[in-house]
Amino acid sequence: MHTIMAVVVNQRSQKANNVQDVLTKAGCIIKVRLGLHEASSDACSEEGLIVLQLIGSVEENQKLQNDLNAISGVKAEKLEISL
Repeated sequence: MHTIMAVVVNQRSQKANNVQDVLTKAGCIIKVRLGLHEASSDACSEEGLIVLQLIGSVEENQKLQNDLNAISGVKAEKLEISL
């Protein structure tokens, strides 16, 4: 079983520190982290996408999702994949 979490962050420049604090606290259950946002030579997008591969228990993964969703402008969703 693989657990993937997608996290959309709106108002990235204002919410990044709060999101980083939550992810740091959950660092031991995050196997892979990939952050994406639109960037150009004249502007940086205010919306970002973070993709996580989680290795925690169901309870730990759910706590991370709840903690992220408690931040205004942040939406986190889990996906369980069996291969």
